[in-house]
Amino acid sequence: MPRPSRLPGPRCAPGVAAAGPRGAGDAGPFPKRGCAALSLRQEGRRGHGKGLPGRERPMAHTRVAGPSPGAARRSWGRRLLSPRGSGEDGGDFVGAAGIPVKERVKVSQNWRHGRCRRETVLKWKCNLMPWMELDGEYLYLSQAENIQAYHLCAEGTGLQRHPQAIFSGHQEDVCRFVLVNPHIVSGGGDGSIVLHKIHGSYSVKFSAHEQEVNCVDFQGGLIVSGSRDRTAKVWSLSAGRVGQCLHTVQTEDRVWSIAISPLLSSFVTGTACCGHISPLRIWDLESGQLLTCLGTDFHRGAGVLDVFYETPSLLLSCGYDTYIRYWDIRTSTRKCVQEWEEPHDSALYCIRSDKNHMIASGSSYYGVVRLWDKRQTQCLQSFHLSSPTSSPVYCLRFSTTHLYAALASALHVLDFTAS
Repeated sequence: MPRPSRLPGPRCAPGVAAAGPRGAGDAGPFPKRGCAALSLRQEGRRGHGKGLPGRERPMAHTRVAGPSPGAARRSWGRRLLSPRGSGEDGGDFVGAAGIPVKERVKVSQNWRHGRCRRETVLKWKCNLMPWMELDGEYLYLSQAENIQAYHLCAEGTGLQRHPQAIFSGHQEDVCRFVLVNPHIVSGGGDGSIVLHKIHGSYSVKFSAHEQEVNCVDFQGGLIVSGSRDRTAKVWSLSAGRVGQCLHTVQTEDRVWSIAISPLLSSFVTGTACCGHISPLRIWDLESGQLLTCLGTDFHRGAGVLDVFYETPSLLLSCGYDTYIRYWDIRTSTRKCVQEWEEPHDSALYCIRSDKNHMIASGSSYYGVVRLWDKRQTQCLQSFHLSSPTSSPVYCLRFSTTHLYAALASALHVLDFTAS
């Protein structure tokens, strides 16, 4: 991936003026609706909440016992990192991930047994709620009101400590963002959505919600956003209609997470579950109408903090009720097909899947990252990244060889290439 054209230095995009003192211009907490010049303003930090006291074939609900833990670990490691399409002569053969087969076998064993080198690659002074995306040679990390692009070292030894690009535009902290080449779409605490073109100076900002934009997703020329103001919205990015709201969905609850189906026909919202409505609902992308609710036995306060589509019909969710749930909407929308409980009764802030057997989750206390096998009920490995000071894992991402976890004041990496 070529370097982004924006270089470190001024903390504003080219052609964008930095904002004056608080209250200057249109820099209020809820800017006037419509496109506006991008600006930058330091804002207060947000705190974090506290947790409450297979594949394509349809599956029935189960808390499957599966094979023995040892056998599952062996099979899971092979499936996770096995080279695809490799020949019999594996000595110098390089697999899909660009790693020789012998090295991939060692890495798979390290994942299976939890052997890794831990490193804190970035630290910052203020407690934040960072979000993160991986893209080839770059890691994109939100820090306060900016999104910074860090170059990953070719030797797998971490990342360069100084960002190679900074994407600005929000007046308050970035809540979440998505990376869909060649664009970054972010939602912020100022109620706005900002669209950046990664390899150029093009940026657009528009006022989206009356309160903070907690979550966004972007696919097929459409943005969906969810907010604390109890609405989800669908936005157009087509020529001449950039920033135009196509639908406003009244969710009747605060929206914490959102995701567009890979078929681009619907989107799912995860809400705070403060009423008697299911916190997981699927909406039609074209009309904005409710299609279905997922689950019937959520307890009040069991808000859904993260959702992840594996396929158009398979979906993962997690949140305050300490469970990871796996949904197959072809079999039943009333009950998930599998579920796993966080063993220390902590809220789960984020999840990620390799779309095969592996799930990684981030907990609300002591920076706990857990690795799960879908065929087992207990987690396979756990890593405590924040001790003695407690911090949630706000976001995690992984590649074939590394796992990155963003905590309140640091970015940690687990390197599974270590001997």
